This record gives sequence, structure tokens and C-alpha cells, in this order.
Amino acid sequence: MKPDIHPEYREVVFQDISSDFKILTRSTIKTKETITWEDGNEYPLVKVEISSKSHPFYTGKHKIVDSGGRVDKFRQRYSR
Repeated sequence: MKPDIHPEYREVVFQDISSDFKILTRSTIKTKETITWEDGNEYPLVKVEISSKSHPFYTGKHKIVDSGGRVDKFRQRYSR
């Protein structure tokens, strides 16, 4: 590896602002905010709007649309 060309890879806390879910992981993202984690150490903080705790697909609130029935109705209506 060449020195001084790679970004700093460090531990970062990502916080879902809609569900207050937090996860400690590693990233190269830069941020100005910090947070004190459960272990007592201070880590950079990145706030996100959607995570697996708030996204409808992962929470089970995702609604599946029956597009097959709509296509058939369209074909019946406008077929010649």
C-alpha cells in the first residue's frame, strides 16, 4: 500500500434519526459531530434518515402492489 493516499478508516456511529437506532461500524466518511458510545468512548456520528429499523421493506410494513391485474385490465380495455 502506498502511504498517504488512502482515507482514514475508523470506527463511526450511524444513527437513524427516525427510530433512534444506532450502530457502531467502520467507515471512511467524514463528520464533525461526535457521540459517546456504550463503551464510554467518543466516536464520530453520522445521522441517517432511513435504516433497517425504519425502512418499510425491513419492518414488514411494505405493501406489494398487484401489477399483474392492472396490466390485464389495461390490455382488455384497450385491445382491438
